[in-house]
Amino acid sequence: MKRKHKGYSKPKRPFDKVRIDEEAKIKKDFGLKNKKEIWNAEAKIKKFREKAKKLIGSSEKEQHLLFERMKKIGLKVNSIADVLSLDKKDYLERRLQTIVAKKRISPKISGARQLITHKKILVDGKIINIPSYIVPIELENKIELKKKIKKEKSKEEKNE
Repeated sequence: MKRKHKGYSKPKRPFDKVRIDEEAKIKKDFGLKNKKEIWNAEAKIKKFREKAKKLIGSSEKEQHLLFERMKKIGLKVNSIADVLSLDKKDYLERRLQTIVAKKRISPKISGARQLITHKKILVDGKIINIPSYIVPIELENKIELKKKIKKEKSKEEKNE
């Protein structure tokens, strides 16, 4: 079995006040558990940028494949310049936790995280309990709250 390595790297300057304040605001806005989630998003965006830089001299077809993959995730890109201008906030907007809060399934973003970890959210009929799950565009409208089955069964028994 392949060993799993961490997908992020810590900041070079650990006590940079500007960065700490910015990360604290992002953590609060997106309801993140810790700053590792921000660093993960930065690492993903960095990988996208590196792929785009490698494709600068390549054919339109190869570039188009990258853009299509990123559009399926929900990132709005049409050119390499768009990929290079992506920000970690763009990536964090596509997380399941953020989308559940934006759809008003949960009143607060922290409540959205709790619903997800408690297995109360269905995506396309499947339970997803990972708040950092990146929701593809086609599944965005298929997010719903899990219905309580016990109450429905007891109501049916009363009606009979």
